[in-house]
Amino acid sequence: MEKVINLEEKFKGIHEYWSPHIAAELNGQEVKLAKLKGEFVRHQHEQEDEMFLVMEGELIMEFDDRQEMIKAGEFIVIPKGVYHKPIAKEEVKVLLFEPASTLNTGNVQNERTRYNLNRI
Repeated sequence: MEKVINLEEKFKGIHEYWSPHIAAELNGQEVKLAKLKGEFVRHQHEQEDEMFLVMEGELIMEFDDRQEMIKAGEFIVIPKGVYHKPIAKEEVKVLLFEPASTLNTGNVQNERTRYNLNRI
């Protein structure tokens, strides 16, 4: 069913960092919202590309050979197979667009891995 999604209201319902929530689904893809702060785990996704759209704050994406700064209103697409590590010095709000099969920690499984995401 068609409905308008208010991102500001949805972000208010997220209280844990590095824990994506599903905001919508389309064509086998999920639109996920997350709040980030600190450093995440270096990982890669063998089968899926993923897109990070920064809604608020600044996100550093660390690669093996460089870092990219993604500011509010900007996005980056991480191709499958590329190792990356998101870093948020301050709170960052992101919209992720990726296949429904994408695990947040990719090829790494640890305490930050989320297998069953909440819908928001």
